[in-house]
Order: sequence, then C-alpha cells, then structure tokens
Amino acid sequence: MTATVPAPGSRALPHPAHEEIRLEGVLHALADPMRLRIVRELAADGDELSCSHFDLPVTKSTTTHHFRVLRESGVIRQTYRGTAKMNALRRDDLDDLFPGLLDALLAAAARQSARLGSG
Repeated sequence: MTATVPAPGSRALPHPAHEEIRLEGVLHALADPMRLRIVRELAADGDELSCSHFDLPVTKSTTTHHFRVLRESGVIRQTYRGTAKMNALRRDDLDDLFPGLLDALLAAAARQSARLGSG
C-alpha cells in the first residue's frame, strides 16, 4: 500500500489508492456474510456510518477485523470524527474500476436474503 499511508502517530488509517484496488481483494472481502452485511447497510444508507451503528452478532475484535478487511481491500473508507470511526462505501472507486459489480452484488445479496428470509 503506497498511496495513503498515515504519518506516524496520526489517527489516519491506511487505504489503497484507487489504482491499487484489485478485483480479487474486493471479491474476497465481500465473500464473508458479515462484511457483505456491512456493505449492504452502507449502500442502503448512502452516507457515513460509525462502527457502533452496526449491530453484528460477533465479538468486537471480530467486528474490527471485518472493517479492516473491507478497508484494506478498498471497499470502504474509514476516517475518525472525534472518537468515532466513520465508514463510507467507496462506491465511486468501485464503480469506476468494476462497472456494475457492486450493484450486481448488492442486488444478488438482496434476492438471496429475501429467498432465505434473512432480512
């Protein structure tokens, strides 16, 4: 990761640059049901959401891991706002690099959720 590495001691988090986002990393990140759930919530809201907004049935350390995988794959951008860590979907980057992929995955996840009755 070369583009957005934070300065030592800063609270900024490293993110891959637009050109460093890879399809296999995005697909890996979205293959996990909890991470897909996070992305679906971010896409539905359309704005930044704090980590505390998400009520995931996993431990805090596992939740932190899921957010890190999403950030490091380029699916989300995380920034600090005071003490809150805010999360935003990198829709513009993903749509530019992989046109239609995010919408297709979100639609497929919604159909599966409806079919399986999992919300």
